[in-house]
Amino acid sequence: MLRIIDRYLLRELAQSFAAVSVILLLITVGSTVADLLNRVARGRAPADLLFVLIGLRTVDGLTVLLPLAIFLGVLMAYGRLWRDSEMAVLSASGLDLRGLVRPLLLLAGPAMLVLGLVSFWLAPASVRLADRLLDDANRSMIVAGLEPGKFVSLPGTDGVIYVAGMSEDGRRFQRLFVATERGDEDDGQRRIDIITAPSGEMYHDADGEGRYLALMDGFRVEGRVGADDYRLMRFARNDVKLPSGEADQGSDKSKRSAPTAQLWSSDDLVQRVELHWRLASPLSALVLTLLALPLARSNPREPRYARLLIAVLCYFIYANAIVLGRAWMVAGKLSTAVGYWWIYLATITIAGVLVWRGQQLRRPRAVRGAA
Repeated sequence: MLRIIDRYLLRELAQSFAAVSVILLLITVGSTVADLLNRVARGRAPADLLFVLIGLRTVDGLTVLLPLAIFLGVLMAYGRLWRDSEMAVLSASGLDLRGLVRPLLLLAGPAMLVLGLVSFWLAPASVRLADRLLDDANRSMIVAGLEPGKFVSLPGTDGVIYVAGMSEDGRRFQRLFVATERGDEDDGQRRIDIITAPSGEMYHDADGEGRYLALMDGFRVEGRVGADDYRLMRFARNDVKLPSGEADQGSDKSKRSAPTAQLWSSDDLVQRVELHWRLASPLSALVLTLLALPLARSNPREPRYARLLIAVLCYFIYANAIVLGRAWMVAGKLSTAVGYWWIYLATITIAGVLVWRGQQLRRPRAVRGAA
């Protein structure tokens, strides 16, 4: 049975955690929408999958969002109690350190279970599903930005492309026209290249990244602009590479989307590091919760957000240490047996020292002139 004070503190923590989670979720969704709209504009993602990809990317982002939300939620909830002198009243009523930690564990415990479920199963599954949807969609000319009956500029080049008709799946087309211009390396003059074909299809190369148009039974005209040395060629098949956008960020999709059971039994260095990365999310929820307890302590006369700025700085140091540790393990500078435990132990030690110092009574100041 929970005590009245436990229910009160847990309610304050839950309300702050929920409010911070909503705000961080809106920020995450906003950045995800901006990134996906950029990919749609570059022809790297289909517009009809926009909302599905937003949901899948948001699930993957929960592994970073929820630990930060717990950290800020504890800071705001307990910080308000300190500023409003409620903590002083509770301490005078007999509430000790264990009474403050108990509601934190009641909040962090279920959060760790949820984060473990998301980090080890839901997030990798969402990454796998998003990659599969994009791979299937990228085999369509519609994703490449081509629309039947419309001239479309080729990204990264001075050229246009036109198709008169297209199949429903966007992989086959009829009556294509491609016109490009480029500078001649020898004399610096502009050269024009025009290709026409009655039919063709789109395909990918072996690595699945490059996209090509296979043109059938067409003509090609090329030459220098303003000169009379144009050449006309007829071909049975001519493959034209579609310009691709910038490479997607992220080191290795296969490692990020690999099932957790595969990581446990793998001897691959990158997969072992990925296992530590997934474990860091639920453990960070507990570590950051303990760190937030002493950082939330403040005096009523202190500025409202002074301790919050210090706490956010501590979080950035912690998060950068996690990223740095991952880079060290991938580079072989840090053993995977050590992992992130040095970060967890150092953070818990700092939190313990801050709590111990906060529990110590200050010596009274000596009054000048006293006998």
